[in-house]
Amino acid sequence: MICFMAWFVAAWSCLLVVVMVSSMRLSRSASSSCGSSCGHGGHGGWGPRSYPVIGCLVAFYRNRRRLLDWYTEMLAASPSQTIVVDRLGARRTVVTANPANVEHILRARFANYPKGKPFTDVLGDLLGMGIFNVDGELWHAQRKLVSHEFSARALRDLEVTVLEAEARDRLVPALAAASRGGGVVDMQDVLRRFAFDVICRVSLGVDPGCLDPALPAPRLAAAFDTAAGIIARRGAAPVAAVWKVKRALDAGSERRLREEIGVIHEAVMGLIRSRRKERALLLVNGNGVGGGGGARSDLLSRMIECGYPDEAIRDMVISFIMAGRDTTSSALTWFFWLLMRHRSVEAQVLDEIAATRRARGAGEEGGDDGEGEGLDLDDYRRMRVLHAALCETMRLYPPVAWDSKHAAADDVLPDGTAVGRGDRVTYFQYGMGRMEAIWGADAADFSLDRWLSLPRGGGDGAAAASPAAAAFAGVSPFKYPVFQGGPRTCLGKEMAFVQMKFVASAVLRRFELRPVDEGRTPAFVPLMTAHMAGGLNVTVRRRTPAPATSTAANGTGGELTSS
Repeated sequence: MICFMAWFVAAWSCLLVVVMVSSMRLSRSASSSCGSSCGHGGHGGWGPRSYPVIGCLVAFYRNRRRLLDWYTEMLAASPSQTIVVDRLGARRTVVTANPANVEHILRARFANYPKGKPFTDVLGDLLGMGIFNVDGELWHAQRKLVSHEFSARALRDLEVTVLEAEARDRLVPALAAASRGGGVVDMQDVLRRFAFDVICRVSLGVDPGCLDPALPAPRLAAAFDTAAGIIARRGAAPVAAVWKVKRALDAGSERRLREEIGVIHEAVMGLIRSRRKERALLLVNGNGVGGGGGARSDLLSRMIECGYPDEAIRDMVISFIMAGRDTTSSALTWFFWLLMRHRSVEAQVLDEIAATRRARGAGEEGGDDGEGEGLDLDDYRRMRVLHAALCETMRLYPPVAWDSKHAAADDVLPDGTAVGRGDRVTYFQYGMGRMEAIWGADAADFSLDRWLSLPRGGGDGAAAASPAAAAFAGVSPFKYPVFQGGPRTCLGKEMAFVQMKFVASAVLRRFELRPVDEGRTPAFVPLMTAHMAGGLNVTVRRRTPAPATSTAANGTGGELTSS
């Protein structure tokens, strides 16, 4: 073992010397903000400058603190919005922001672009054989099961019930207390805690109480946070061999990851065993299952009823917790920040919320801390302006910055880029949201008009009944792949929008948020789920109810473009 470690350290020392020497020799030739890498990369395609043995490690190192902007600049400079990246110790990577390529990968040639072993290796210790970490027949079987559960009215009704309780008992009182005390609140932290409580109550049927100040921080939430951070660093590592060696030696962060995953697995398996006993008692007492006689509606309980083995249930519910714990909170954090910078848009959103509540007869806006929202799923679906604001937020700040597949066989993308078997193929949502070739000259602007100007669904009865969904349907998912597209389209998309609209309505109609630092432009940090560096520190004030002054409720009023 000692000899192996000595060899490993020596090899890395030699590599660092090579990189330092190469960097010194090449520093004089760096002629652009892209690190001398916004043109032909020397490998037959556009991308970062690449060299024998070390690939693009020099350019990658120079731009390590601005990777998102660097990739965006290279993609914008490429005639086809596609680049090719050669990294030390990694397979050739094709990165694209071209919608035709994205459709090819996610739909037309779906079978040729599975997640692949390199991806499942990174996430496998945590997600196991869950739906987000498998391909082929196993994925098809899980997709069929979960699709049925997500279309069930019981699960959607449970989500609204949980949202109402969590907002009434914790979120609104916490913000009300802050408004009276004049203190500073980190909205990102509040939203993450809220989202974790909600996803655990919907997925596991248990309340971790993350947002309850009277309770200690739950160990399960801390375990998920730590595990997600270490997994994200695995995926971002320039050389995968580093974390693999640490895992083999059970050293450093990999040892910590193993311990945290043990906490998660133990907690979830304990719930599964407990729920099976509870179900057995219901059957013995003749109360039955399937939603009646005291049976639960959470995802874990419904999967037990379907007869799946314990480990399969564990992996599936962990996958959904990982998918839902930070995605909505990330989107909402950036949503509130953007509305604080664009108060005219905030006013349009407030008018729509007030009009929807009046139409429902839910009472005046504002309300006391204990008041519920009084809206149902159809009310949230009809919120067209709020829907547009959320879509525009996620265009500029997607909860997942990029997604990768691995080619099962040689292929050629629609733009002519050759893909070899085993190549990593990445579509870059963050960069796509900033491509003028896709969104026009105002791609960098926060503009609801690009959504509200879309047709309302024409003669499609389902679309006409849901103006917000009709607007979203007007944009190709391959131009806006925030929820993926094709066979792997996110099953939780509608539930995510309901949660985000619920929180936006509950917070905005009661409170006015003001940033502590008006001039700050926070950094976007792309881990497994993106977050705002340093959080979103705000002061909270009670909002004074005001009469509606626009026609935002029908999506036709006011100037909705802000720069």
